[in-house]
Amino acid sequence: MLSYWEQQSFIRYHYAVVGGGLVGLSTALTIKELHPKASVVVFEQGILPKGASTKNAGFACFGSLSELLNDINTIGEHATKQLVRDRWLGLQMLRKRIGDRGLGYESNGGYELLMESDLKYLDHMDRVNQLLIPIFKQPVFSENKQLVERFSFNPNRAATIISNPFEGQLHTGTMMRSLITLAARKGINLVTGAKVESFEQSTKDIHLKVSSASSEPLVFRVKKLAVCTNAFARQLLPSLEINPGRGLVLVTRPIKHLKIKGTFHYDQGYYYFRNVASRVLFGGGRNLDIQGETTDAFGINQRIMDHLIAELSEMIIPDQPFEVDHQWSGIMAFGQDKRPLVNLHSPGIGYAVRLGGMGVALGSLVGDRLARILCLPENA
Repeated sequence: MLSYWEQQSFIRYHYAVVGGGLVGLSTALTIKELHPKASVVVFEQGILPKGASTKNAGFACFGSLSELLNDINTIGEHATKQLVRDRWLGLQMLRKRIGDRGLGYESNGGYELLMESDLKYLDHMDRVNQLLIPIFKQPVFSENKQLVERFSFNPNRAATIISNPFEGQLHTGTMMRSLITLAARKGINLVTGAKVESFEQSTKDIHLKVSSASSEPLVFRVKKLAVCTNAFARQLLPSLEINPGRGLVLVTRPIKHLKIKGTFHYDQGYYYFRNVASRVLFGGGRNLDIQGETTDAFGINQRIMDHLIAELSEMIIPDQPFEVDHQWSGIMAFGQDKRPLVNLHSPGIGYAVRLGGMGVALGSLVGDRLARILCLPENA
């Protein structure tokens, strides 16, 4: 039973955002920038963001050469260039919004390891560089075989390396804390441990049924609603074409004299690793069990984890002892291609979801787009 004060101050809002991760907070922040006097609430199901916003690998990337070639084969050159542009613009928006210090951002470059079977990608490098010139004003990808020795990879596995000076890395926890702090400073109300079970839309407003572990479900009344729960969006909008994808990540204990510095990919982006100070963060391997990893359940696929550890030992840091210090999983969202879904479900209700494993790059941009759509007068 609500008090008079609670009914007056906590139940009605102009805008509600479902999902307190990168996309949800970005959406809320743009709404406040467009309408500073509007009341905005963000509902997050977990105590911490449930999806991948605090569980990703901290890559500020926009696609390796092999990934982009695969995208070209799937959606064509024009759409791939637009996707890269969106990822790049999204990264710049994020850096501008909270600053590199607020991101823990480091510009150490990106690299793709090519095996003997991958050398065919080099034949298309100039073509992709030309495609991206309008975005970056200079070639993005270049080969440097000497980097195999410089980073101490196993030369019997890694045949050569493609370098990309535009990639960076960031601290995922620092990024999210900075966004949460900024949201609070802007007057956005973030409610954690609050699951939006359902919504009903009337001619006047939208009724949200919100549950928590500590109280009876409450009904909130809002004018406009943004669904930003990525892989979990079908719980509210079941018609969306979204397939969840689980990604595994591990972090080693500190390694003496670690030579790896930067962000690294191989096998069309299915594997990715980086340094975290003197530790190695390594994730991926979802392609070993696509069916099993098409899930929104957190957990560790031991077959994949064992393979990641073997890859560390045999190729990435060969002949160097290491111990795994942390391991976890995060849930991403995929579709027939890697383009995100940003649109209206009905007047006053919109969504920004299905980020294709590129949430860090795309999150700020798709959140901004959704906010601008919802703020249009005709979408009242």
